[in-house]
Amino acid sequence: MVAVEDGQLVSGTVVKVDRDEVLLDIGYKSEGVIPNRELSIRNEVDPSKVVSVGDLIEALVLQKEDKEGRLILSKKRAQYERAWGDIEKVKAEEGVVSGLVIEVVKGGLIVDIGLRGFLPASLVELRRVRDLQPYVGQTLDAKIIELDKNRNNVVLSRRAWLEETQKEQREDFLENLKPGERRSGVVSSVVNFGAFVDLGGMDGLIHVSELSWKHVDHPGSVVAVGDEVDVEVLEVDLDRERISLSLKATQQDPWQEFATNHQVGELVYGRVTKLVPFGAFIQVGDGIEGLVHISEMSAHHVDLPEQVVTPAEELWVKIIDLDLERRRISLSIKQAAEGGVVAAEYQQHFGEQNYDAEGNYTGEKLDLDSTSEGQEAWAEFYAEQGLDAQGNPLTEAEAEAIVEEIIEEAIVEEIVEEMIEEAILEEIAEEIVEEMIEEAILEEIAEEIAEAEATEE
Repeated sequence: MVAVEDGQLVSGTVVKVDRDEVLLDIGYKSEGVIPNRELSIRNEVDPSKVVSVGDLIEALVLQKEDKEGRLILSKKRAQYERAWGDIEKVKAEEGVVSGLVIEVVKGGLIVDIGLRGFLPASLVELRRVRDLQPYVGQTLDAKIIELDKNRNNVVLSRRAWLEETQKEQREDFLENLKPGERRSGVVSSVVNFGAFVDLGGMDGLIHVSELSWKHVDHPGSVVAVGDEVDVEVLEVDLDRERISLSLKATQQDPWQEFATNHQVGELVYGRVTKLVPFGAFIQVGDGIEGLVHISEMSAHHVDLPEQVVTPAEELWVKIIDLDLERRRISLSIKQAAEGGVVAAEYQQHFGEQNYDAEGNYTGEKLDLDSTSEGQEAWAEFYAEQGLDAQGNPLTEAEAEAIVEEIIEEAIVEEIVEEMIEEAILEEIAEEIVEEMIEEAILEEIAEEIAEAEATEE
């Protein structure tokens, strides 16, 4: 009869397999009992799927004799003791372990390597995997990156193994990748600072500044995971194994396009996007903004940009400087009011027949002067001061004529608005006002004739 002690490793033959336990003959006075929970590191396992009658297995003595006089054994703890010895050796030699994925847990996978090894989700593949369920039942190779027997802690990394086995392939891939090349890829992930693209061997990064010629608040507004994109290789770092890519380099540079199609002295139509103390920014193309310096807003002195323009206002401006290298455009409202060559894209809109050989507009007068309420107020103010729109002195007759015209227009507008409020159609109201003006003119002429006749008498 074999002598046994608690904690001893013994070998025996399986003689019976029940739902709750397995009986093992180790040559002791009685058969040893392996409870179901001590059969395997896997939870809720069917004993018949772990051992069969006649199998020769190893077990650890848990209790030489329980209350019922039975010898209690554990197969999984014997396996655990053997596994620790093997794993410590593999770790020391920086080797690889192989095991079956038996469970998905929070943050990763449990791998059976003779004991329960934890494989974090971030270390399953070269890039993080979101759905881990398909790995259950697969046998995976991995490196041991952390080992602590006292805490029963084993951490694995399949990514480390993949990086090691694919190092030569990565080196070849990087050596054959040259800056300036165009490659196709699939967006693998989107982060705050850019997007990663799978080039079919390695991932490259498109920094947020290289996603578009326009300003990008978040990469997700430009690309999404799964998008197929064409990119240009900007840089290949062999030492750090990093690839820098650009999406915007494959697209037409709007600044280059604008500079090609426009020149200094042309008139372009734009929209006020922002007012600053020193002027206003005007959008004159898709992603193209130019600056109207405060000194170029009007012929007269301007204290604040809002005295001349308002945000979202659309107006004509003249290009007075175009610096492609610095990506800056200087514009002028003041010089636009003097007229000039209209940019080609607007000539088609107004009719090419209305332009001469030099591109000067010969059709009906373009409304190059802003009609904002602010500028109307300034015009009235200057007229009352005896100055024209450029701040030059007016004759008394000219000043009176301008003020009378402004007042007359205001009175006419007021009368029309009152008639419209009284449910009179705008067209009818305008006709009535025109008749009133004609009658007033006729009365004025009649009075002048009467005065002339009286003078002659």
